[in-house]
Amino acid sequence: MRCYVAKMASALSMFILPIAVGAVALVLLLGLINMMKGGSPNTSQKLMRLRVLLQFVAIVIAMIAVWAMGR
Repeated sequence: MRCYVAKMASALSMFILPIAVGAVALVLLLGLINMMKGGSPNTSQKLMRLRVLLQFVAIVIAMIAVWAMGR
């Protein structure tokens, strides 16, 4: 059981967390580009909501990884 938790923590921190953080950065960048171009406010609102959701997911993944490393 302990080996499984260590492998899970490693996979979370080395692969899944960087993907989640990259997704947050990409959506943030798309939102900034849309704003600078003077794009649709609806698109900006959708991107902001998506960014907040992705940030929540990234934080949950980080907390699970920290918890698994401590076990």
